[in-house]
Amino acid sequence: MTAATNRRVLLRARPVGEPKATDFEIVDAPMPTPGEGEILCRTLWLSLDPYMRGRMSERKSYTASVELGQPMVGGTVSEVTTSRHPDFATGDIVLGYGGWQTYHVARAGGTPGPFGPLKLDPKVAPVSTALGVLGMPGMTAYVGLLDLGQPKAGETVVVSAAAGAVGSIVGQLAKIKGCRAVGVAGSQSKCDYVVTELGFDACVSYRSPDLATALKDTCPRGIDVYFDNVGGDVLRAVLGLVNPFARIPLCGLISQYNATEMPPGPNLAPFLFNRITLRGFIVSDHVDRLPSFLADMAGWVRGGRIKYREDVVEGLDQAPRAFIGLLRGENFGKMLVKMG
Repeated sequence: MTAATNRRVLLRARPVGEPKATDFEIVDAPMPTPGEGEILCRTLWLSLDPYMRGRMSERKSYTASVELGQPMVGGTVSEVTTSRHPDFATGDIVLGYGGWQTYHVARAGGTPGPFGPLKLDPKVAPVSTALGVLGMPGMTAYVGLLDLGQPKAGETVVVSAAAGAVGSIVGQLAKIKGCRAVGVAGSQSKCDYVVTELGFDACVSYRSPDLATALKDTCPRGIDVYFDNVGGDVLRAVLGLVNPFARIPLCGLISQYNATEMPPGPNLAPFLFNRITLRGFIVSDHVDRLPSFLADMAGWVRGGRIKYREDVVEGLDQAPRAFIGLLRGENFGKMLVKMG
């Protein structure tokens, strides 16, 4: 690759089941040129997130699918290398949505989305955190738990994918709000991490032979809030333990993202008997909460009340492998590609 080319990871084929390396294609393309009011950005950090699996499919969703032959989508932190907009200068660091490529052109000015294009101050925090604890995953945890879960002191909050970028923040927010925080994760090492390092009260592995019993033992007063990132067997186990008027913010369904057929739905009887509130949400619908989120989360991070972990791979060529591992639960914390 030369300085005059743009390395890109394209969607070559729509996966059937779990994505494979052959579903992606790595190519070198001509360097894009910014027009009037645009900026050329060189990617420093690329975010990998489970929602990207849905964008690889033609299945109807809340946003458009990636077209075959086009770069995979994704949040990015980049350096401005050429600016044709008065509000941005060469060398500025920006949060955007450049996708799986080394360079992209962004339309600057106007009304930015919740995660870009926004100018970042590297003195405030490591810029990679704009893709994690101080970015979309952190805000997802913040809005989902505080606005939709509405935890009250003394209640029990359970979160699945507890060692991930969203789940790890949910449990810590629950503790800040005076709740009992219980995680569900995929390995003993992850469970140990969220308890000993992040301050969760307990954590169980979803691989337990009897998940329902393991959860019951760690939630003796039942479950008041379940922050769901996975659906499937974990949701079924939780529904047998929820208290009346429990709240379930539905953030993700990782357990079925690679499914070729939709699994049967849960038994709805607990929803009726216990008057459960189940609310699916997409964080981009809550742009108005961004200022409060940034103020609160930045303060908690600076004060040591919120801790975070990043799982970093080096180089764009490693993105497909890392993404496939993310869907298998192989990541430990926020999954990032360090580009330069």
